[in-house]
Amino acid sequence: MTATSATFINGGESIKLTMPEDLDQDNRLVYALEVLFEDEHLALIHKPAGILVSGNSFKTIANALTQNLTPSQRPDATIPQPVHRLDYATTGILLVGKTSSSIRALNKMFVEKTVEKTYHAVTIGVMTNDSGTISSDIDDKESQSDYKVIESVFSKRFGQLNWVELKPKTGRRHQLRKHLASIGHPILGDKDYGIEGLLLNGKGLYLHAFSLNFIHPFTGEDLLLKDELPKKFKKIFIQDQ
Repeated sequence: MTATSATFINGGESIKLTMPEDLDQDNRLVYALEVLFEDEHLALIHKPAGILVSGNSFKTIANALTQNLTPSQRPDATIPQPVHRLDYATTGILLVGKTSSSIRALNKMFVEKTVEKTYHAVTIGVMTNDSGTISSDIDDKESQSDYKVIESVFSKRFGQLNWVELKPKTGRRHQLRKHLASIGHPILGDKDYGIEGLLLNGKGLYLHAFSLNFIHPFTGEDLLLKDELPKKFKKIFIQDQ
């Protein structure tokens, strides 16, 4: 008899555990990822829009990592695991641990804020200040984001569009989106925090995790990894590329 989770054991039974030699291909997520950097300890990959980093869904970055990364040969090698999150609609660079010790070390670095994250976004409206700091509580916790306007262009529909560099100093949920919306300049394509009548459909959210800068926890190397801007940014601001 094949047992299930509802099978009761009365005592005296003989139990045999077997594992299938090959899993059904239909139960495997096939999803190609662009690997930006990889060694025995960690990897950095490009996260596309429209996919969760992790969670209960079948289609997640976490479930696709094994097929895209080279297995670590370190003694504590484990299933690759993202060590931070990006929103479903956000694109950009994502840091992954490949060993147990690396995952612990990278998580500690994020807690201690020794990883510098830089994002690029497109915001709506005339920004009177070219740079500044936005500080406000999010979910009853202090939060801070620094911003700098790189370039602005006239837009018939939106008045003005701004290419903005962002450096979050804390890591609250939807922090950059909430902060920019709070000063009246929401991110283009943001359906949750955008301005009614100025929502952009079909192009996604114009928020990109552009770079990560940190000291490699095992080699001591100063790593600065960048993920090229999406084409939709370049169509607005870099017409000659």
